[in-house]
Amino acid sequence: MQVFALNKPRNVHEARLIQQHHQLRARVFAERLGWEVNVADGEESDGFDTLDPTYILAVSDLGNVSGCARLLPAVGPTMVTNIFPSLLPSDGLNAHPAMIESSRFCVDTTLEEGRGSGSVHEATLTMFAGIIEWCLVSAITEIVTVTDLRFERILGRVGWPLQRIGDPSRIGVTTAIAGILPANVETFLRLRPSSYRSQFNGPLGQAA
Repeated sequence: MQVFALNKPRNVHEARLIQQHHQLRARVFAERLGWEVNVADGEESDGFDTLDPTYILAVSDLGNVSGCARLLPAVGPTMVTNIFPSLLPSDGLNAHPAMIESSRFCVDTTLEEGRGSGSVHEATLTMFAGIIEWCLVSAITEIVTVTDLRFERILGRVGWPLQRIGDPSRIGVTTAIAGILPANVETFLRLRPSSYRSQFNGPLGQAA
């Protein structure tokens, strides 16, 4: 499984990967989780996709997008500040240039590739490692995100605990929480699967 960081597609292949990622978001958020999201022609998107985000994509050996996340600078418009301000403390989000927001994280856990004996799918760990590696090469030290209590438990179980910055709150069909995750080499090396590969071409991106 290989990780890509895509912004504006440079060719047909990259455009197809971004399209697949919007389709995966529709299957996970609208169909599986029942969220109230905008789906058109089988693809999920919102206004934050127009803000020049970076997409982190985990691509299977067969060339299918098996995981995705959207990254936006925390100092600009973000979901946590613009959509979910109730999840923040009274003084708001102390955003800074070395902080990124991760949103629309999802994984296709139905894929057989990466389904090992562990409780967490390899695609999930690959996405975690890919987000952290992108942060490391981009001088990002913190990741702010909104997630639910189930996923918060997964983060703690794999050794990447979420630092809560507000109280949990019921939003739609889920109980949501905002928090911050560190982006550092130690966490990357702990989470990186043995088969991990990335497009970043640095020593971190190759399996040990």
